[in-house]
Amino acid sequence: MKYLLSVLVGAMSYGILSTIVVLAYGEGYQLGEVVGTQLLTGCILAWLLALYTKIRQTRKQRSQGITPAAARQASPALTWKQRILLMLAGAPTVVTGLVYYQSLRYIPASLAIILLFQFTWISVLIQAVSKRQRPDKVTLLTLLLLFGGTLLAAGIMDKGAAHFNVLGLALGLLSAVSYSMFIIFSGKAVPSAHPAYRSAWMVTGGLLLLCILFPPYFLFNGLLWGQLLLFGFLLGLFGAFIPPVLFAIGVPHIGGGMAGILGAAELPVAVLLSSFVLHEQVSGLQWTGVVLVLLGVMLPELYKLRWRMADTEASQA
Repeated sequence: MKYLLSVLVGAMSYGILSTIVVLAYGEGYQLGEVVGTQLLTGCILAWLLALYTKIRQTRKQRSQGITPAAARQASPALTWKQRILLMLAGAPTVVTGLVYYQSLRYIPASLAIILLFQFTWISVLIQAVSKRQRPDKVTLLTLLLLFGGTLLAAGIMDKGAAHFNVLGLALGLLSAVSYSMFIIFSGKAVPSAHPAYRSAWMVTGGLLLLCILFPPYFLFNGLLWGQLLLFGFLLGLFGAFIPPVLFAIGVPHIGGGMAGILGAAELPVAVLLSSFVLHEQVSGLQWTGVVLVLLGVMLPELYKLRWRMADTEASQA
């Protein structure tokens, strides 16, 4: 149960981000300042966790009588090639954050998170094209649920497509594309490395890219020591620190399938906070769409889980 809860809380943490960003915009802060402080605090927290992990591993090895030379041979340090690969894999997270947070300037947070969740079918499409495989019936049903749920959850049936800002819609969909690329690249980037070290180097790569795109003037002009520091800390805590740590704890024990199901908790949390904190109007029809999107996300994993249980019962019989 504790591993299930760790993944669930990690997913819910992601759902808090859009509300914090909108509140930061309300205080007059700009995109580069918001994302910059998020990655800065997230990077500091990630490296503190990596340092704690290193100290804990060293103490454990000493208690077991393992010499430093034997420890290095058993678990060699990351090479610079691997570190650069991890930093490059972290770059799509910056693109996702930039376009997703920028979309919040033009469309409601409840709609932005719906558009971000289109990464589910976009990932399927990318994999189908790259592997030249036609999606199966379950995948097609999933895509149908996601498409129908998105139309309802976005409020298009209530308000019409002309009601929404085209640039905001485009940015929201672009965030889904970049997030899909992050999922694909991050899973292949040095999977043998410890999650704490992987996370630290990936966040570092994202921070370096952001400093190139948006020079961190907030470090020198005094803005950092105002409310920006609070917003950045909250975004770094709930976006760049808590979810990776909790996922690293829980996913190996519950499996990727169940993690995918629990990961969908991000969506209702974001919509709920948009409604209660930001006072965005979410109709009953839109909530129906949210439920359909959640079903679309969970359906493939539930289908796989059902077949695994059937195979287990058959082997036991």
